[in-house]
Amino acid sequence: MCSTVPKTGLKAPPSNNGRIGPHTRAAHEEDTDDFSPRVTVILRGLSLAALALTSLCDNARAWSDPGHKIICEIAFQLAHQDTRAAVRRLMESDTEFKTFSDSCVFPDHPFRGQPRIRAPEHYVNLPRDSKGLTSDNCPKADKCVLTAILNDAKVLSSKDAADADRLIALKSLGHWVGDIHQPLHVSFEEDRGGNNIRVNGQCSGNLHATWDNCLVQHAVGPDIADAVNDLLEGITPELQTRWLASEPRDWANESFAISEAAKTGYCVMGGASCNMPAGSVTIGADYLDANEPVVKEQLQKAAVRLAHVLDAAFGN
Repeated sequence: MCSTVPKTGLKAPPSNNGRIGPHTRAAHEEDTDDFSPRVTVILRGLSLAALALTSLCDNARAWSDPGHKIICEIAFQLAHQDTRAAVRRLMESDTEFKTFSDSCVFPDHPFRGQPRIRAPEHYVNLPRDSKGLTSDNCPKADKCVLTAILNDAKVLSSKDAADADRLIALKSLGHWVGDIHQPLHVSFEEDRGGNNIRVNGQCSGNLHATWDNCLVQHAVGPDIADAVNDLLEGITPELQTRWLASEPRDWANESFAISEAAKTGYCVMGGASCNMPAGSVTIGADYLDANEPVVKEQLQKAAVRLAHVLDAAFGN
């Protein structure tokens, strides 16, 4: 039986007429991990398109590097003040990454020039006739992104674990929560989560890469700092309450429902089975516009839920 994410004493966000939940905008501006003036200037000089180039070379990565950094920066800002302090304390000993949001690419880039780690734990494969996950076990493997979240949350929560192990769990957990909210990471093995499905039109390459990169840039624009601010502004206390009434298995099932949705173009229902489409998928303006709100909400959900997991792990 897999471990479960620790329950938290975090209450539902109060209705404070704010847009970002339990903390005020002033608190975020005073206690922000990545977006100090120096780092913000650097980020504003980089576009999502430029940062995504490396991801296009390895299109099995979820959300690309910018997507993961956006999720983790929003989560950091939404987390309790004591949680942010605990995260900073662990990050001080890291030799590769300066900030938590930067570290969320760790499983894809553990060390410069080295391949990604724990490859089977970046996704979960389901049968084509699956109705979704009914337990915390991986349907077709011993390990998957669901068990990765549960196990690393347990390590991060442990008071007995060494700080070095908790640091690895922290950097990994931020990534896994992003992965499980990328719909094509909860998908089918035969087409490698859309990597074997070609696209044409306004995005190029394959369908997985389209959701990693092209759709993200269309949905949130080329500036990472602006994307964080815009997505934060759209997170109401009511949305937080709704999104937090769930467990990691539910997050996977939400992603799987998006994967099977007709507007995603990933598979075509035939009886009880969702089958690989014939030919390529056309990515036009209608496709981009239909899926823009889906991408935004998945990024927001991932951030809200990651903040909740971090608060629980650090006892806040």
